Amino acid sequence: MTDYSTYTDKELIFLLKEGEELAFTEIYRRHWHMLYLHAWKILNDKDEAKDLVQDMFFSFWEKSAELDVKSNLKGYLYRAVKHRVLNAVRKKKTNHDFIDLIAAEMEELDNSTVEAIDEHQLSALIDAELEKLPVKSRQIFEMSRKEFLTNKEIAALLDMNEEAVKKHMQRTVKMLKIKLERYGGVSLLLFSILQNKG
Repeated sequence: MTDYSTYTDKELIFLLKEGEELAFTEIYRRHWHMLYLHAWKILNDKDEAKDLVQDMFFSFWEKSAELDVKSNLKGYLYRAVKHRVLNAVRKKKTNHDFIDLIAAEMEELDNSTVEAIDEHQLSALIDAELEKLPVKSRQIFEMSRKEFLTNKEIAALLDMNEEAVKKHMQRTVKMLKIKLERYGGVSLLLFSILQNKG
């Protein structure tokens, strides 16, 4: 029986694409634990992390003949799990809507302090300003305020330092506050919401 533990990942990928099941078994043995720990760190649920990684490997095996691993195998598998983790987190948290939150809070303000502006205008205004941000800052802001991820979750998903995520958010919030100042109460309200959700 061939000892695949001595094979490189590149050699295992070649054999896997040829339908060699033992090559898949070795890939699973070699990388499962690292991927599981990554998923668990973000999901904070052992069973969910295990299921997610198992599902990823099942899909990996099912599509083995079509694999196009352009980088190293470890990176390929890591990105596949990362994508599934992000989707899992989004499904948990997107039952909240960022704009609905702002609109609900607006109802509590005295109408005389807020310039007339509807939800769609506010949404368009925020989106327009976000489009002007650097890609990374916009991505972090949307993951935080639209998907309701914590700084820690964002840092893990984007392979960033948590403090760096925090600084990105602080700069973005400051910029939005300045841009929205002409809307008076809306600006103050929005700034308050952004600050309090960090």
